Amino acid sequence: MSTHIAPRRAPGTSGLDTGRLHTGLAAEAHRIVYDQYLPEAPGLGGDGLGEELRLISEVDRAHLVMLSERGIVAAPRAAALLTAIGELRQVHFAPIHERPMPRGVYLAYESWLVEQLGEETGGVLHTGRSRNDLNATTARLRTRGCYAPLLAAVEELAEVLLDRAEEYRAVTMPAYTHGQPAVPITYGHYLAGVGHAVLRGLSGLLSAGEELDINPLGAGAVGGTSVAIDTRRTSRLLGFAGPSLNSVDAVASRDFSLRLLSAATVLGVVLARAARDFSSWTSEELALIRLGDDLVGSSSMMPQKRNPFLLEHIQGRATRSLGAFTAAASAMATAPYSNAIAVSNEAMRHVQPALRATADAVTLLRLVVAGAVPDADRMTARAVDGFTSATYLAEQLVASGVPFRSAHHIVGRTVLSALETSGSLTEATRDVPEIAHVAAADPSGEWLQPALVAQACSYGGGPGTDSGAALREELTALRVESAARSERWTTAARHLDEVVSGLIGES
Repeated sequence: MSTHIAPRRAPGTSGLDTGRLHTGLAAEAHRIVYDQYLPEAPGLGGDGLGEELRLISEVDRAHLVMLSERGIVAAPRAAALLTAIGELRQVHFAPIHERPMPRGVYLAYESWLVEQLGEETGGVLHTGRSRNDLNATTARLRTRGCYAPLLAAVEELAEVLLDRAEEYRAVTMPAYTHGQPAVPITYGHYLAGVGHAVLRGLSGLLSAGEELDINPLGAGAVGGTSVAIDTRRTSRLLGFAGPSLNSVDAVASRDFSLRLLSAATVLGVVLARAARDFSSWTSEELALIRLGDDLVGSSSMMPQKRNPFLLEHIQGRATRSLGAFTAAASAMATAPYSNAIAVSNEAMRHVQPALRATADAVTLLRLVVAGAVPDADRMTARAVDGFTSATYLAEQLVASGVPFRSAHHIVGRTVLSALETSGSLTEATRDVPEIAHVAAADPSGEWLQPALVAQACSYGGGPGTDSGAALREELTALRVESAARSERWTTAARHLDEVVSGLIGES
């Protein structure tokens, strides 16, 4: 009699437990790193045509409301068009997907409306505008879609950096120059330093995004229009701060894309450099920081490995905006200052992927900073073994009247002596007459402990100072600015919905 025995599932086959690692990758990190391989992933294999038509129709709705309010288009015709556009939006523009598009997306869409509603109604949609100003407007609306999440991600990173800077403000570690222990700081002071740069990056992105708030609609092909349109009204309905003042500039320029890519590049450099530090500090050789299992990967072959591979993804994605800037600027540089496909199409195609990649890098660094646990004892030991108090000792000699270059030489000789004997800077100083009178105030040698030295360095923004309050105040101010911009966009969208519904209802 035979007995069927169910096969035993090998440990680790789920991909979560590898033996060495007991959890899967953090959900946000998994989305960024692996969802690119899923065709159904949102925003990756999505309906680009449908999104383009959604943006066009959003501009159409605002344009029709304005034309109706100005008496340029009769309210019943505007309402009929708005109803048809609304029905298309509900079915994600399915009828348009099936149409040939020999003259482009917009004209295929407009021709469908004309077929459905007749020339006298469908044919008024394009009154007082061109595809040129329409494209310039949708470019700004499209960019909002990746710009706003990037701002939010940077704000979250800044918040985590400031929180961890406060939490680890007393964890002493070496600052490194040329890869060597230099002077004592704290891990919190390092994180606050990165926080300063990230906040500057946020400020740069907000400044670069100001041009997104200028409405080009109404500029026509390049020379405006004789139709008495109201560009301030369409600006309000679409969430812009105001209309463009020059029709040539309105259709010719996509400068906002270069400024955004430039700001993202500057921020990306900061992200990549921070990732480089964490890559070094999480190595087995230094082991100053440990990342949790949900922030590292394993090896398919080597069971002992804990690979901090997210740091490589940060470095790879953080600088994608640099390549995008180069490609976009190169495309624009050969075009005349008027409407040009090289500008509106070829240059702009690089913007969204680059800004999304920067947001991914920001998110990954936030996860790393939030989940990194410093080994305080090892950090302190490295600060001691690296003789990081040497500069402070030289400065104390200066305070007692010794010229700095002489003090530098004395302390350098003392460090060499320590390396040859006890390995202790405190011990070595006891045999140096020039230092004896300085050390006499504390014969225990505690004054040379890196933690005390770090606190003593309270000038020049050293670790003895605390910039946390100023950083939080700056973050709050930048958040207010960012929130005001997002609120204007959200309020405008609600207002447009209400006005459209009212116009349809009246008819």
